[in-house]
Amino acid sequence: MAKRNKIYKVNLIKSDELTITGKGESSLWEQSEVLNDFISPWDATQRSEIEFRALWDGKYLFFCFTVYDSKIHIDTKDDSIDSIGNSDRVELFFRPDASLNPYYCLEIDTAARVMDFKAYPDKNFDFNWNWPKDEISVKSSKDELSFTVEGAISLDSLNKFTLIKENKIETGIFRAKYNSKQNIHFEPTWISWVHPNTEEPNFHIASSFGVLYLVS
Repeated sequence: MAKRNKIYKVNLIKSDELTITGKGESSLWEQSEVLNDFISPWDATQRSEIEFRALWDGKYLFFCFTVYDSKIHIDTKDDSIDSIGNSDRVELFFRPDASLNPYYCLEIDTAARVMDFKAYPDKNFDFNWNWPKDEISVKSSKDELSFTVEGAISLDSLNKFTLIKENKIETGIFRAKYNSKQNIHFEPTWISWVHPNTEEPNFHIASSFGVLYLVS
């Protein structure tokens, strides 16, 4: 029997009403569904609660992660790919289809630094590619209990990359949490919305994706 995709319904709001602040403070977020059934199949460590929300307005896909974690690890030596890749972050992957040839990745740390790249099967990454800067906005905030990453992606860009089909966007939603090991180095715990059914952590595989459904 074929595996059924997880589906998250993205509710429609009026255009030009939602402002991205990085705090997820707009009352419009109350119109969104809360996605919080994240799992870490490869790590028994108790994970922090994660809430993901999304909305759309005909022009933009809005998203908001709230992660209830006060122990944040961030590598601040520079703004390189390596630095972001060694930091706590949330991730969105988008694909045109299950071939993953190609797919598009956004990895965002708690300082709203974005590692964006185009990818191909077998973890073939093109870090020279970037999401068009005028087509995406990301902001973040943190307090003593949590951090928030909030953003907007233009539907024009999603359509340009053939990522919207019949109001469906095939999407992977993830988090990387870095934990100190004997105060010597940090190792990640990998957290996913969809269980990819792999023995080792791997988000770069067709089975790790669900569907964002744009409700009209």
